[in-house]
Amino acid sequence: MGDTIAPLPDSPVTAAVQAALPGARADLERLVRIPSVWADPAHAADTTASAEAVAELARAAGAADTRIVSADGGAPAVLAHWPAPAGAPTVLLYAHHDVQPTGGDEHWTSPPFEPTERDGRLYGRGAADDKAGVMTHLAVLRAYDGRPPVGVTLFVEGEEESGSPTLTALLAAHRDALTCDVIVIADSANPSVEVPALTTSLRGLVDVTVEVALLERPVHSGIYGGAVGDALTALCHTLASLHDEHGAVAVPGLVHGRSSAPDLDETVYRSDAGLLDGVELIGNGTIPERVWHQPAVAVLGIDAPRVAESSNVLLPRARAMVSMRLAPGDDTAKARHALTEHLIAHAPWGARVTVTPGHGTAEPFTLRSVGTAYDAARTAFARAYGNEVVEIGIGGSIPFIAEFARTFPAAAVLVTGVGDPASRWHGIDESLDLAMFGRAVLAEALFLAVLPRPRALENDVVVIKNAF
Repeated sequence: MGDTIAPLPDSPVTAAVQAALPGARADLERLVRIPSVWADPAHAADTTASAEAVAELARAAGAADTRIVSADGGAPAVLAHWPAPAGAPTVLLYAHHDVQPTGGDEHWTSPPFEPTERDGRLYGRGAADDKAGVMTHLAVLRAYDGRPPVGVTLFVEGEEESGSPTLTALLAAHRDALTCDVIVIADSANPSVEVPALTTSLRGLVDVTVEVALLERPVHSGIYGGAVGDALTALCHTLASLHDEHGAVAVPGLVHGRSSAPDLDETVYRSDAGLLDGVELIGNGTIPERVWHQPAVAVLGIDAPRVAESSNVLLPRARAMVSMRLAPGDDTAKARHALTEHLIAHAPWGARVTVTPGHGTAEPFTLRSVGTAYDAARTAFARAYGNEVVEIGIGGSIPFIAEFARTFPAAAVLVTGVGDPASRWHGIDESLDLAMFGRAVLAEALFLAVLPRPRALENDVVVIKNAF
């Protein structure tokens, strides 16, 4: 990676990681070039090709066995295994190789599936989310020349961006092969490229489709307008009730949490979000409270005539997709009921309202950040980044984390990642900071080294330097 990687702390594993990074960068670019958008049936073959490419990389990294698996017609996932040395634990390394749609190739500065480096960042769909996670794991295994100090199971899913609908069946079918002591999920982000984070809370998710009906059929707006309402205006009234005058969620009965995390720099946050000049932030409390520990509601889509196709008629029906993020501690069934009741109660003019549950469901989740695995991670990540680890929440939802926790209740779950606020996950011009990628690989390599030696965690980092 040349000058794009900042100097890393001296140690034998640092040299091995540095040697592995150029090849990992090249293979990351290879994966980014595969448009593995599983949510789009037109890219089903591309997602299969992506899984095959990951499986090939796992074999080349020394896996003792590698399989491409699926369940219930779901996307192909890669399952590979490196046996544990005697007495060592087994670590499950998770990432996903499917990606989001581009949102319109024409909006990107460079083609989304042609990886392009600019100012130390690699741009492309999946460069951060989550093909960087895939290559972080594989780079670590290469650094250990296929002989890691712990047992490793690599599990690379192919439908995370679609909500992991067949993950339950996949875990049930391959439970024995996936059984582990520690789970490392590389699908989150850091607060900056220099500061490592462990994600310990995630918001949940529910969505519904709300339909408002006023008329049996469209009618002339000149003849009936003024005495008869239209469904689109009624729908807008209903949707406007979801927030109060400050933009805080107005649906009663939801959990609202607090956070002790330091507030974020609003100027930086606004810039990262791309807020226009003069546009205010919504909600109440600190920014971490608003995005990690409070609910959020967004209207994701409305079925209505296009402006160019509109005519002077009152619409009989209109509908919208409403998505709601839930604070940790809330319950999806109760929250969906509260949202449904609110929408029905706030439709104007006696409109008939139908609320249909959507497919997007994820329970909010909180991880207990205690134990040997967390101690090892804090030590290793601080060593690699040169800064102490911080614990963060994520405003988004990662449904499979709760699924892993239920399936393997004795395993410690650590959520890490190689994104940062400028990565624009799911957005236009998604990118990966290449220097942070190098730190993330070193951090995971150090973590695997100290994990089987819990007593070393009581000593200073010199012990880690001599642990290879």
